[in-house]
Amino acid sequence: MTSAAQDPQTGRLDALVVEGRTVRDRALLRARGELVHGCADTMARALAVLPADIGRVEVDMRGVSFMDTSGLRFLDVLGEYGRRRGVPVALTGWQGQPRRVLELVGLDGTDPLPAAPFAGSPARSASAVARERAEQLRLLRAEIAQLRHAIDSRPVIDQARGILMAAHSCTPEQAWDILREASQRTNTKLREVAGALTASTAPGGPAPPEAVRAALRAAVARHVPPAHSDR
Repeated sequence: MTSAAQDPQTGRLDALVVEGRTVRDRALLRARGELVHGCADTMARALAVLPADIGRVEVDMRGVSFMDTSGLRFLDVLGEYGRRRGVPVALTGWQGQPRRVLELVGLDGTDPLPAAPFAGSPARSASAVARERAEQLRLLRAEIAQLRHAIDSRPVIDQARGILMAAHSCTPEQAWDILREASQRTNTKLREVAGALTASTAPGGPAPPEAVRAALRAAVARHVPPAHSDR
């Protein structure tokens, strides 16, 4: 049994793939890919074809590499299946960024379903659950935005590190320390310091602001022994 979703941004047919088999009264499922838009529908299709006499569902999440807010709906689908059928549902093997997201919204990174908001005490009001879910979504969206910003920033930072390594015969770690110190000294975002340095190496490129140049010189003097620096 295999079920797959299509990623609306890339068009890939394997944004999430759910494979599985049954052993007596247990359904052993394995998820691979990303918990993005469409992942809940993929899991719903996988659950829909399980035999009616299934007594337990176990989902191996080790193959999941990324999770955004769609992952909460993915959990909802599994939780609802367990409540409707009266069977335990366990999701194990969370790691990397998906596990970090679970922990960010207050869920158990080992097995999130028992602690998920939709599985809370009946005494909790619907409005309280809604408020908690809204706050969790806000935090999760902020985390995803930070991750995407870090991914976008990485190329220019790596390029700036390469420039420093070539100019001062320093190590990657020393180049990182130089950029970070210059950023702190000038109260400028590290990506902006890296961008100014990178732009200055292009033909006719503008020199970095004087404050940034001074901070870079001071950082180089601190982190690169004179014998290893060309300046």
